[in-house]
Amino acid sequence: MMGDESNLPGEDDMPADSNAEAPAAEQVAPTLEQQLEAARAKAAENYDLFLRAKADMDNAAKRAIVDVGNTRKFAVENFANDLLAVKDSLEAALAHTDPTVETLHSGVELTLKQLNTAFEKSKVVEIIPLGEKFDPHKHQAIAMLDT
Repeated sequence: MMGDESNLPGEDDMPADSNAEAPAAEQVAPTLEQQLEAARAKAAENYDLFLRAKADMDNAAKRAIVDVGNTRKFAVENFANDLLAVKDSLEAALAHTDPTVETLHSGVELTLKQLNTAFEKSKVVEIIPLGEKFDPHKHQAIAMLDT
């Protein structure tokens, strides 16, 4: 029985056809064409997401421009409405037929308070730059001529 080669150790463990595993391996791993199609599908999906994000950004920029314009418009309207009270006070002072110095002085003080209130609401701040270095971002240059 020593001449019996059919029972050599390890032969039973090997498959009869070594090519039998190759088709199973091909079915598990995608082909290059399948990988290419998957990459193209992913690229198309990402391009669609990009276009949507770009459209959202464009819309947000347009909304921001409209919002800034509306903010400016309403700020000017509110400031103008606040100045109407000042105008009314000045017209009332001029309408007095026989004002005294005291009534004019108190009327001017009240009108100045109305004007300061309008400035405060609109965040207009008085800057007194005496002794400061000129800052063109904060100050305006005014030439004073002696006459």
